[in-house]
Amino acid sequence: MKAFKFLAVFAVSAVLVSCSQVPLTGRSQLSLVNDEALQQEAVSAYRDFLRDPKTKVITNSADAQRVKNVGSKIASAINRYMQSNGYGDKYNYKYEFNLIESKDINAWCMPGGKVAVYTGILPVTRDDAGLATVMGHEIAHAIAQHAAERYSQMTAAQFGGGVIGAAAGGRSEGTQQVLGQLYGIGGQLAILNYSRKQETEADRLGLVFMAMAGYNPDNAVLFWQRMAAAKQGGGAPPEFLSTHPSDATRIAQIKKNLPEARQYYKK
Repeated sequence: MKAFKFLAVFAVSAVLVSCSQVPLTGRSQLSLVNDEALQQEAVSAYRDFLRDPKTKVITNSADAQRVKNVGSKIASAINRYMQSNGYGDKYNYKYEFNLIESKDINAWCMPGGKVAVYTGILPVTRDDAGLATVMGHEIAHAIAQHAAERYSQMTAAQFGGGVIGAAAGGRSEGTQQVLGQLYGIGGQLAILNYSRKQETEADRLGLVFMAMAGYNPDNAVLFWQRMAAAKQGGGAPPEFLSTHPSDATRIAQIKKNLPEARQYYKK
């Protein structure tokens, strides 16, 4: 795959395969790339995205303030939980939350907590609880370090299981291209194409995160039902052809995970 020719720029050495665990779920994941390196490059990529003439950042509006308020509550709740459960500052990200004018029904969070919410999704979120569902899910991808895991999986597959260590820190060409490949950087960013397993995990963590922040996780079911309705007639692919779970599968799994999330919800 041409996408991985950039690895030739690294002074590569063989290292032991390492694994990490996702907070709360405890799932072991392949870890061949330093997530901190991706976070450093994410800062630059996020700045480029915001400065792009095609990107219209909304600042002075009630919706923009809602995005920042809901995001800040979720981030604060996550930080408190991580600090009190022995994770230290590992997940103490420097979050940023921006509302982007776009008809796309979309939102994303880059490594390190760089978040964008598109105006096109606001009619589906409707209220703060719906917005918390979306933002909790997207932030969960960052907390679970799904981007680094995805890249590790792609690297392992490309090199037949060989372990390649990405250069840590600095503005390396390699980590820039990692983000380029994962997020489709170039003008507007495209949402990262996560696997179904990662999407389901982000749903589970997102429920917990929104509950920690004081939002009733039961509202997540209502949001995903509205999302399913919004997609009707849009030609969504069958589940086995998609990296995302089908709407019915997603909603059913969320309902199964609600008892866990409710334990973190304080009215």
